[in-house]
Amino acid sequence: MAHTPAGKTLTDLVLGIFRLNGRLLAAGERLTKPHGLTSARWQVLGAIEDQPRPVPQIARRMGLARQNVQRLADVLEKEGIVAYAPNPDHRSAKLVCLTERGRKAFEELGRRQEVWANRIASGVRHSDLKAALDVVRKLRSALETRQADSSEP
Repeated sequence: MAHTPAGKTLTDLVLGIFRLNGRLLAAGERLTKPHGLTSARWQVLGAIEDQPRPVPQIARRMGLARQNVQRLADVLEKEGIVAYAPNPDHRSAKLVCLTERGRKAFEELGRRQEVWANRIASGVRHSDLKAALDVVRKLRSALETRQADSSEP
């Protein structure tokens, strides 16, 4: 079976997103390095910035493997960036919370990211960025719905 025109375009888009993801991760590493963090650790901090969450919820929210998030949270806890707190909804799934040190690092990274994002976005029309965001959200929703409805990829 051959791709439909939309299927071919989606395939090209996915490959472009994979390449973009690599560049974004590299940029994230450069942004986080002065703070002794990594892109992956930054993702965990971002998942708990607004409220503490248990590791499985962080993993689902970020689309990461629970085991990887647990490993990252343990390292961040040893470094004093996060702390574990009792979870009133689940005795064994502790909440991962930002410490004062973690909140400060996250806020400093946020300021660095704002400068970076503004610089990168200056070369792209705002309407194009909004359209791309809309497409990404629709594709993510379609994939999440499909995953929930079927065992197919």
